Amino acid sequence: MKRIYIGGQAVIEGVMMKCEDQFAIAVRKPDHTIHVKVENYQSLGKRSGLFRLPIIRGVVNFIESLVVGVNTLTYSASFFEEPEASGQNDSVIKKGGEGILMLLTVIFSMLLAIGLFILLPAWISEFIRRGLDNNIVVALLEGVIRLVIFLLYVFAISQMNDMKRVFMYHGAEHKTINCLEAGEPLTPDNVMKYPRFHKRCGTSFLFIVMIISILFFMVIYVDNPVLRILLRLLLVPVIAGVSYEFIRLAGRNDSWLFRVLSAPGLWVQRLTTKEPDQEMLEVAIASVEGVLDWRAYQKALREEGRNGEKENSENWTEEENG
Repeated sequence: MKRIYIGGQAVIEGVMMKCEDQFAIAVRKPDHTIHVKVENYQSLGKRSGLFRLPIIRGVVNFIESLVVGVNTLTYSASFFEEPEASGQNDSVIKKGGEGILMLLTVIFSMLLAIGLFILLPAWISEFIRRGLDNNIVVALLEGVIRLVIFLLYVFAISQMNDMKRVFMYHGAEHKTINCLEAGEPLTPDNVMKYPRFHKRCGTSFLFIVMIISILFFMVIYVDNPVLRILLRLLLVPVIAGVSYEFIRLAGRNDSWLFRVLSAPGLWVQRLTTKEPDQEMLEVAIASVEGVLDWRAYQKALREEGRNGEKENSENWTEEENG
């Protein structure tokens, strides 16, 4: 039985869960009912082996996650617009003119992130460099500035009233995935017991990007200021790809080393996740059920585990008798 890794995202009054080639978005509508929409989505990695290569797959996954994320956020928001403008019957992945608008939104989001977290710290570091001729120290200070900007940004949006509810749904998403991976039935009472933090979270990914960028810029250096800025832009996909590989390993490895390395990212999630209520957990569970028969899945894993224990016991008995 292949172990399945589900990823997700909080949306407006809801949760999106993605499992292999499907994703489901569950939204708590204004009338308090839960609306669930399931769509198929074949990633580029399934279409070409090139996009499954290490590092490259991280860049592809990041871009695809951003595209799906923006679309699902827009879709969830449509339930709280005027009826004639809601588009609730449309596909989550938009077509035509709306698809172009979504593409422009994704491009703008990426440019904003690059400008705020890459170019701004690099520009500030150029002033530091004028009085300090040590690239390692300057790169370290630039990284600290980048981290401070990132943490201030996250803290600022966490104070917005609308975002507080999104962060509660973010916590519901993590708790539900943690409960699923622990093999417990997905009931609100069971899910509530689990932590609202997860090693594969996008917040941890962004934090790891900040840390890895420090290491890259410490050892990769050019004298020309313009080339330094250009180099930072060119290295963004590589840094994102390396960060994805780390998050991927950390999410599947529970050794003490990965627990220690993952700890800072989990701390930052204290800002981007909040404790959800029971109704939010129901929405997250409904989203999982849209893409996975979790009862059959957990039953298959338990049977596989029992068969493995039985086989080990029989092998041990044969060794003793031999």
